[in-house]
Formats: sequence, structure tokens, C-alpha cells
Amino acid sequence: MLQTVFEKQQPNATVVDHALRRTRLAPFWIEDVADTPTYPAATADAAYDLVVVGGGYTGLWSALLAKQRHPELSVALVEGETIGWAASGRNGGFVEASLTHGSENGRRRWPEEIDTLESLGLENLDAIEKTVHTLGLDCDFERNGAISVAIADYQAEEALGTPPSATTAVLDGPAMRAQVNSPTYLAGVWDKTSTALVHPAKLATELGRVCAEHGVDIHEHTKVLDLVRSRSSSRVGVRTARATLSADRVILATNAFPSLLKRYRLHTVPVYDYVLMTEPLSDAQLADVGWSARQGISDMSNQFHYYRLTRDNRILWGGYDAIYHFGRGLNHDLEDRPESHRRLARHFFTTFPQLEGLEFTHRWGGVIDTSTRFCSFFGSAAKGRIAYASGFTGLGVGASRFAANVMLDKVAGEKTALTELALVKDMPLPFPPEPLAAAGINATRWSLDRADHNEGRRNVFLKALDAVGLGFDS
Repeated sequence: MLQTVFEKQQPNATVVDHALRRTRLAPFWIEDVADTPTYPAATADAAYDLVVVGGGYTGLWSALLAKQRHPELSVALVEGETIGWAASGRNGGFVEASLTHGSENGRRRWPEEIDTLESLGLENLDAIEKTVHTLGLDCDFERNGAISVAIADYQAEEALGTPPSATTAVLDGPAMRAQVNSPTYLAGVWDKTSTALVHPAKLATELGRVCAEHGVDIHEHTKVLDLVRSRSSSRVGVRTARATLSADRVILATNAFPSLLKRYRLHTVPVYDYVLMTEPLSDAQLADVGWSARQGISDMSNQFHYYRLTRDNRILWGGYDAIYHFGRGLNHDLEDRPESHRRLARHFFTTFPQLEGLEFTHRWGGVIDTSTRFCSFFGSAAKGRIAYASGFTGLGVGASRFAANVMLDKVAGEKTALTELALVKDMPLPFPPEPLAAAGINATRWSLDRADHNEGRRNVFLKALDAVGLGFDS
């Protein structure tokens, strides 16, 4: 097997030790939000037109869009902890136009629909940008695009074979390093329009603010225990520890957490992703790196890193490891994984050796709601009065707004261009129960790592997954 650049060009262990010595286990983004509003828990029974379960992006967009469509509706949003505390407050802040986890994944699954899906994805990103400006969302929105960088010869060949366009720049090695200076870069493809960057926790906080301003009743620290379905009427609702909220319609936006609809509990698995945040770069350090266009960046490996600058010129550095814990493990203790954070630090200094001496201030982990098709899927229950979306597989910052529109159409009983999409109608295969789930997921991860060490060549196991529609292509 060939060595990757991260094995061939490893930094000295003392560089990594120094960089990690004062990290704090906490999501930087959440700590960086000043004056976070708080919302009361639900303590009394109440009735609404719509109840939304989940205070991340999917739930927040659902509540906001519902009020924008029909201001007269009474809407409640309930969250078990606080607004944006989970994936929505700790992701990389990449707002992608893609609804299908990349064009190749979408083209393989919905070849006749991919042009429509890509158009809808760009429209969705445009609408997010418009909302940021028209509602004054203070979320550090920057639409600078993203670069996929080649760090191996076979990746460079693929990158340089990409057709350039008015919105896509193909960069050879020198041109790539003129954009961002790393000795690991051999080529790159800069898509200038289909990615924006945000401060993820600010986006969640601001969506909560405008939801409240539009009349949504937000309840934090209100964990939903189960769904309520009336035998004597068409109403549905949710039961919490201290109150029952009845409604004409319910939207479920629990994503990585176990679905309140048992039929969908095997359709996602929680996979942990890990992140580091540096201290702010000095002017001299930033000059050594370049990065004046402030694009988002990811490398073209199966096990890829994603990284970007913050408003105060820190570097967020995450990805590579994607860890599944047996039994669909999901708890706070899993957010700290020293071996993953140390691996990330090594790879950081391989990429940017000129930043030796820079320290990381924060380390954290978060859970990704992974589906077997690697993008969101949609479900319903109670004769359409309950709608559900999940399975974003790491690309939910942008796609969550699209999902909200789909679910609002579904609970309204409307047949629309969105509800008629095969993307919306199709259901992914569920993951198997344990121990098969752990065996299959870990075998996939091992095989993807082998492919990264073998010029991208997929082994028999990955080819078999491809053949049944379970193949992963980042």
C-alpha cells in the first residue's frame, strides 16, 4: 500500500504536543455567541396548528417558513436542550448548495432528476443568502465558494480533468498554492458559487430570534417523550415531562437522535466527527498561508478534512475520522476522542508546516445523522399529519431549509414539485441491527482508508456496496 502525504510528511511530536497543550473541550462556536437568548420550558398543556420537534436548523427553518407562509398559524418549537446546541452549533459552517451530498452521489441515484436537484439546491442557497440579508441575520455569512484540493497524484489528475466554467476554476499546483499555500497541494477545483460559510451557532441563534419575532412559541429544556394521536379527532401532538402539546400537524426534526417514529429508527446511525480550532493567526502567519479569498477547503480523499477561516482568522480543522460506536452509541462522553484530535493536529501541521508554534484553543466532537444514501430522506405518519426528515450525513446546514419546505408541503397535504421528486419519494435502505451494523460500518471505513492508500481504487467490498446502492462517494 502507498503512503499518504500525512504519513510521509509527519510533523515532530513536540509540535503536536505544544499545539494541543491548552485546548478546551468545548465547541468554539457556541462559546463565541454573545447574549444567547433563553426560552422557557413548556409547563402547561396547549394547542397549536403546528408543533415542531427539534431546535436545530431543520426545526428552526420549518417553524420560520411556516409562519412566513401562513402568519396566522399558531406554531410551537420544542427542544430538549437549547437552541442549536447539537450539530447545528458545532459543525464546520459550510452551507452547501448540494442536496445530494455531491453531484456524483446524486447522479448515481437520481440520474433523470440530477439537473433539477442541482438547480433546486442553488435556489435554496440563494434563498438562504436572501434571508440572511432581508432579516438581518448576524451569522458571518460569506459566499466565497469552496476548493477541493488534490493531495495525491491520482487526485490531481482528476482535478485537472475537470471542465472549467464561468463559476469553476481549475487550478494547477502553482495556481492552487497561490490561493492557499500548502506544500501538500498538487491541484484544486474552486467552485465559486455553490458554497457559503457561516458561523453555525450564530445562524442557529439568529434563526431562533427571528422565529420568536414571527410569533413562534419556543420551548427549551422540553424533551419530547412520545407522540400523541387522538382516537376521537384528527389531531396529533407531543407529550413532554410537564406538558402535552396538541396540534393539527407535527414536524419531527430530531435528525441524529432516535426517531419518535419507530419505523425509521434503523434508517440513520450516529457517526461522530471531530474538530479543532486554532487561536487567531497573526498577520505574518496569515501572510504565510495566503487565503485572501477565504474559501472553504476540503481535500479529495475518501477520509477527507474540511477547513476554513473564521471572522477573526482562526482556522477550523475537522473531519477525517468518522467514528461509529457499537449500539448506535450517543452521549456526551463520546465528544472527546484524544486519538482523533491528535491525528487532526498532525495532519494540520503536515498541511501548514509554516504555522509551527500555533496552538489550538478548542477541541470538540459532534454527531452526524448518517443515512445509507448519504443525504436526507423524508417520511410521514398519521395519514400525513406528521412529517419527518433526517439523514443529512454532514451536509444539513443548507439542505435543512430545503427539507423544511418539503415537510411543510407534506403536512399541508399538497402535491408540489418538491413532494413529487424521486429524492423525496424514495426511502433509503435501513441499516441492519447490531452486530451487523457495526461490522458493516467499520468494514466500510477500513475499505475507504485502503482506497486512500491505493490511488483511490475501491476493493471488492466497496464495489459490492456500489452495486446495491450503498456505495459512498464524498
